Amino acid sequence: MATNSTFQLFSSSSGVSGFFDSSTDTPLPPPPPPVEVLSSEVSLNVICSVEPVNLEDGLTLLKGRVSTKEVFGLPNSDLVPGVYEGGLKLWEGSLDLIKALQAEVQNGHLSFSGKRVLELGCGHGLPGIFAFLEGASAVHFQDFNAEVLQSLTIPNVNANLSEKLSPSTSKDASSDTVGELRFFAGDWSQVHQCLPHANKKEKDLSCSSGHSPHSGYDIVLMAETIYSISAQHNLYSLIKKCLSHPGGVVYMAAKKHYFGVGGGTRQFLSMVEKDGVMAASLVAEVADGSSNVREVWKLSISQTRTSN
Repeated sequence: MATNSTFQLFSSSSGVSGFFDSSTDTPLPPPPPPVEVLSSEVSLNVICSVEPVNLEDGLTLLKGRVSTKEVFGLPNSDLVPGVYEGGLKLWEGSLDLIKALQAEVQNGHLSFSGKRVLELGCGHGLPGIFAFLEGASAVHFQDFNAEVLQSLTIPNVNANLSEKLSPSTSKDASSDTVGELRFFAGDWSQVHQCLPHANKKEKDLSCSSGHSPHSGYDIVLMAETIYSISAQHNLYSLIKKCLSHPGGVVYMAAKKHYFGVGGGTRQFLSMVEKDGVMAASLVAEVADGSSNVREVWKLSISQTRTSN
C-alpha cells in the first residue's frame, strides 16, 4: 500500500519545502497508536546533522537534516499519506510562523511567559523551540510519526536548547523553574488520549462554565497542517479538545491553497466559520511571487460565544 500511495514533494534550493500534491483514492492504513516518546528515546542509529536558519532580528535557530530513506526506507522527497506525513521536511510555513510570532511578541500582542504550548505536526519543532526560548513553562511537541520525534525533533530541540536544557526538563524529572519539554506521536483523531492537557472529549467552547480557567493549552501552534481536507475535521476537533478556555489562542501558518489537494486556509477557515465557535484574524501574508500565497492566522474563541 505504501508503494502505491507515494507522492512527490517539491523542495526549494534552500532546503525549505514548498507545496505538494498528496491526493489519493487509496485507502489509508490504520494510524499508529498514540504514544508519548521520552527524550531519552532519541534514535541512535540515524545521523542528524544541523545547519543554521537565520530569521529576523538576529534570531538564528538550527534545523536538523536526516535521511528519509534512512528513517523510513523511502526516497528523500516522498510523502506516504497515512504512513509518513512529511515530518522530516522543513516547510516554509514553519519559518513564516516564527516570524509572525516574533512580531506578535514585539508588538505586545502575545507573551509566551509561563504559558503551556502545544505544537501540532511539529517536524523540526522550530516554532515550539521559539516558544520555549520566549519563556513558555511547557512545550509539548506532536507529530504523526514517533520516528520523526526520535530521529529529528528531539535531536533538534537538544541542539537549539542545549544551554537551557538540563535533565530536569524531560518528563522523567520535570521542573517548573526550567520548563517542561515532552513529545507525543499519533494521529490527530487519537493523540488527545495521551496529551496531558487535552480533554478526552471535545470541549463545549461556546460557554465558559464547567471548565477550569487553567485547563488546556494556552497556545497551540501549527504550520502546514491543513493540506489534507480529509484530516481537517480531526485536526479542528483536536484543537477544541486541547485549547484552554477562556483565553487560549491558535497560531496557524499555511498556504492559501494547496493545489491538487483541495486544502488551504480558505477551506479550513470556512469550516471554522460554519462551526461558529472560533473567530479568525489574519496576522501575516507572504506573497513573494515565487510560490503560492502563504498566510498566518490567529484563532480564538469567538467573543460572542464567550459573552453568552
